[in-house]
Amino acid sequence: MTAPSPLSPQAPRAAADVASPARVVLLTGPSGSGKSSVAARSGLPVLALDDFYKEAGDPSLPLLGDGPAVDWDAPASWRADAAVEAIRTLCERGSAATPVYDISASAVRGATVLDLAGAPLFVAEGVFAAEIAARCADEGLLADALCVRGGPVTTARRRFARDLREGRKSVPFLLRRGFHLMRAERDIVARQVRLGCAPCDQTQALRRIAAAASHRVPTAA
Repeated sequence: MTAPSPLSPQAPRAAADVASPARVVLLTGPSGSGKSSVAARSGLPVLALDDFYKEAGDPSLPLLGDGPAVDWDAPASWRADAAVEAIRTLCERGSAATPVYDISASAVRGATVLDLAGAPLFVAEGVFAAEIAARCADEGLLADALCVRGGPVTTARRRFARDLREGRKSVPFLLRRGFHLMRAERDIVARQVRLGCAPCDQTQALRRIAAAASHRVPTAA
């Protein structure tokens, strides 16, 4: 059984009636867990939170150990304030300018405009989405917060195939990072749950998103 998130619509603190014309479903999970697939299958507008990574050369980027390599899996490598601002603008105005990030170059390559076209709900997905769950709930922007999870080996295989196909980083880097993330996956999921996201598989995530879209309280899976 999937336990309800403390920030989900099942909890008293979730805002059932908000002034904003739209609300957000935060979708997180380990890299390769299927977040993007769930977001696409939801049929809702999608804000890609991974586009809010910091750029290479930013002095605030966290490093791995004492060396010069950047720890791109640390939340400090991501611009949480900018992501919250984009979500807030989307909820209040229905559209927002967002960056277009090139992961292979660790750089912003432009900007685009996400327009909800009147949709009352949208999905914001990314590996650090849980970091802003409490802030979105406190501002009355949150419809639900979900953590997509699966088996560490399956996730690692899916992640490596995707990253290789998209040329995100060098093969040695992908192998090292993939092994590290596979070993850390259970801890990653546990942290995201502590931050307020309900753990679920892809089918359960789609069910909860559909419930939020129809303003229904989802039953535990």
